[in-house]
Amino acid sequence: MRALVQRVRRAAVRVEGEVVGEIGAGLCVFVGVGHDDGEADAATLAERVVHLRVFEDAAGKMNLSLLDTGGALLAVSQFTLMGDTRRGRRPSFVAAAEPARAAALIDHFATVAAAAGPRVATGRFGAHMMIDVGADGPVTLMLDSKEKRSA
Repeated sequence: MRALVQRVRRAAVRVEGEVVGEIGAGLCVFVGVGHDDGEADAATLAERVVHLRVFEDAAGKMNLSLLDTGGALLAVSQFTLMGDTRRGRRPSFVAAAEPARAAALIDHFATVAAAAGPRVATGRFGAHMMIDVGADGPVTLMLDSKEKRSA
């Protein structure tokens, strides 16, 4: 699984003009699911996101996590994160999971993240979404559940 994480002052998702997910300060996370991803990937990614230290402490250092700041998380499904652009001019999405499996894993990601403590809002899987992101910084990072991390 891949996550594009943005520190935000606010973020909202609309589907056909209706707000389906909205947060104030926190993280907007675009989540892509690969065909070989499972629940362990979703849980690993959720844990990494909620503990990611991208918020400034009193000294101005990025030393605080979402949990430390009491911020919220907006999780938005985005299969295009699994796109392969190494050949040609049109991305290939063969690495993306089938929709039913991807929806279940994004739900698992949101459930694990919420269990850690932050308020979690979501987009609507498979819908055409209009996303309004008030980026803060901007701070934008890419995480991948398959990448090994050290302590």
